[in-house]
Amino acid sequence: MAWQRKILRVNLTEGTCTPEPLNMEWAAQYLGQRGLATKYFVEEVDATVDPLSPDNKMIMATGPLTGTIASTGGRYSVITKGPLTGAIACSNSGGYFGAEMKFAGWDMIIFEGKADAPVYLYLEDDEAELLSADAIWGKTTWDTEAWIHTQHQDPQIRISSIGPAGENGVTYACIVNDLHRAAGRSGVGTVMGSKNLKAVAIRGTQGVRTVKDPSRFMEATTAAKKVLADNAVTGQGLPTYGTQVLMNVINETGALPTRNHRDVQFEGAGKISGEAMHEPRASDGKPNLVTNAACFACTIACGRVSRLDKNHFTVKNKPEYWGASGGLEYENAWALGAATGTDDLEALTYANFLCNAYGMDPITFGTTLGAAMELKEIGALDGVETGDDLVFGSAQALADLVEKTGKGEGFGVELGLGSKLLCDKYGHPDLSMSVKGQEFPAYDSRGIQGMGLAYATSNRGACHLRGYTVASEVLGIPVKTDPHATEGKAELVKAFQDATAAFDSAGICLFTSFAWTLADVAPQVDAACEGEWSVENLGELGERIWNLEREFNLRAGLTAKDDTLPKRLLTEAAKTGPAKGLVNKLGEMLPEYYQLRGWSEDGVPTDETLKRLGL
Repeated sequence: MAWQRKILRVNLTEGTCTPEPLNMEWAAQYLGQRGLATKYFVEEVDATVDPLSPDNKMIMATGPLTGTIASTGGRYSVITKGPLTGAIACSNSGGYFGAEMKFAGWDMIIFEGKADAPVYLYLEDDEAELLSADAIWGKTTWDTEAWIHTQHQDPQIRISSIGPAGENGVTYACIVNDLHRAAGRSGVGTVMGSKNLKAVAIRGTQGVRTVKDPSRFMEATTAAKKVLADNAVTGQGLPTYGTQVLMNVINETGALPTRNHRDVQFEGAGKISGEAMHEPRASDGKPNLVTNAACFACTIACGRVSRLDKNHFTVKNKPEYWGASGGLEYENAWALGAATGTDDLEALTYANFLCNAYGMDPITFGTTLGAAMELKEIGALDGVETGDDLVFGSAQALADLVEKTGKGEGFGVELGLGSKLLCDKYGHPDLSMSVKGQEFPAYDSRGIQGMGLAYATSNRGACHLRGYTVASEVLGIPVKTDPHATEGKAELVKAFQDATAAFDSAGICLFTSFAWTLADVAPQVDAACEGEWSVENLGELGERIWNLEREFNLRAGLTAKDDTLPKRLLTEAAKTGPAKGLVNKLGEMLPEYYQLRGWSEDGVPTDETLKRLGL
């Protein structure tokens, strides 16, 4: 019933691939993808494990709606202990890889141990084998995909792989599928590289065998698609401008972190915005944007396909980057742009291409580069060979250092540490704009107070995808709240966090939540899956998952002291815009949040809370 009821356990040390039945008792409690894989992970892995040890495991997991006709039902997640944070890591990706895993008959794949030499998993329906990856070790994700397609003579194979960044131990390496979609954050690609696992290639022909009530499922998904089409964000804004529709909006809100969060507005925002991607270039009369694109089963199509200017300095002699490929999304454009003070749209697009090719998270790369620029400016890097261009606003530094970081060369090795380790190393830990070691995304919490609480309490470190209060505080979805107020934000953050966990576990894209509530998701899940899946059940499911992740982190050594923000956001007021004069007032929100969660004053779930949630 929507689940394939089967998982594949791959022991890389022994070179074995063993099928086993899905634990349906756990599926009834955790649904799928993020929730169900996290349950498997915490049951099987010691929370104190070194993330890069063979004893750490990595799980690729789909949700019950993955591979179905539900809109955006193409998601999969990678769950492990992250090297960037030392916390639970769950990184979600779109594209077509997740659906292909489901079509091959598998709900999830559990990787354990470490191969003696580079390998890749080839999975064709029920047949699984580990093959040598010696020929592609050191290759980019793009070259890896091309090689595997040629090797197996099948253009329909779907592939997830790591690039040189994952092999070289960049702490924020990602896993790239379909060339430009990625399980992007927390260093899941670094874990994959530590296991000598280069890629996973899947060809599935079985489809999703059945859903509980096909007729009712068709009705529920049709109704839900209409909600998306009729919504201004999912039906108009995202298809036209992608997530880049937010660049000018957030800048005007006074919450666009700029130059390592020293400022909250970027004077060059308009030059790197979604609107700018549509404008013809002076050099060749062509826009940066070629078209939009969609992941499997998606009716929103917010993806970007871009083309670089052949005469731009970044690619003038590099024809391999002239063609169209995955274009800028909001978080990437912000991190590579405003965070480093760079307003060159073509340089940002080039850097984003290289992040995909080398397999590294552009959010952490860009914000780490911004931190390095500030370290350089204050003299903390005197005597370190960084290159002359390491200054805010340098497109040359961005272009040079993204390549060096991906390859593990020169100062790129230092940038590969991530901002926390980099700033610690050079004596200025307060300049790392991160929580639990993971860098902030594109929203300054002085201008959007709820995001500060969401960042501080996120189980995987600073993250917008774990509690996107921007929807309410800026866009008015589902109701408008004051972005500068703290009252009611604890309840808002908890609600978003729990709902997000349910969306992730179903196998659908979080962007649907601009239009959908759990009332739209529940009928689809209930018609697809055995059991009863009401709005209330899904809400409790999300809360159960959140507390399960919290319990793992506590056992891993994190404490309430890690639920905080950098000193800059708590003490240095915004200089301009609507939030001028404000700091983030985390201290006013956090105690209420703990109380609403049913946690102690030290941020520990009480016995009563654990019992109520079946933990």
